[in-house]
Amino acid sequence: MTTLSKPLLDATVYIVDDDAGVREALSWMLRTRRLSNESFDSAESFLAALPRHSSKYPSCVLLDVRMPGMSGLELFSELLAHDLTSTMPVIFLTGHADVPTAVDAVKRGAFDFCEKPFSNNLLVDRIEAALQQSNEAIARSLAQSSIHKKLADLTEREQAVMRLVMDGLANKLIADELGISVRTVEVHRARVFEKLGVKSAVELANLVRTKGA
Repeated sequence: MTTLSKPLLDATVYIVDDDAGVREALSWMLRTRRLSNESFDSAESFLAALPRHSSKYPSCVLLDVRMPGMSGLELFSELLAHDLTSTMPVIFLTGHADVPTAVDAVKRGAFDFCEKPFSNNLLVDRIEAALQQSNEAIARSLAQSSIHKKLADLTEREQAVMRLVMDGLANKLIADELGISVRTVEVHRARVFEKLGVKSAVELANLVRTKGA
């Protein structure tokens, strides 16, 4: 079973199913596993509550494929369109007849599906794995935001020096390119490294490029 890290204590499992019996059974099962959860009887009610969801904490959605009104697949498409499925992975709950549909949804980006009647232990394993994925995606997003903020805090001259450092130019060539002294380049270079928390040009390039900056 996946070992959950401490931040996952704030995780929430959202149950979206029009069957009250299924919602109650899942909610009870999750509570016995100390997993916080909220239930919704329709895709529409879940979407209405979505603005209250905090993107700072891990979550996942247990989503019934077939529901009156907006179907689970339509709700999934909405989540995909708003780029939410990485931080809020979807696990489809499906009957035997809908397995091919659920497989197709996984190919489109759903985390997984569980066929009814499902094994509680298997479902909890998949939920914990989905929450771990959510936690990691949130951490990546926060790290990226932090890098973008640090880059935005660089002065125009520091950004120019940074770009040339990343291109592999030596201080003398950077100085010639920008029409400034080598000493000034050294000062700006040191400030860039300090602000971004790196110690070398390679580390700087890796940090900026891997964060998509």
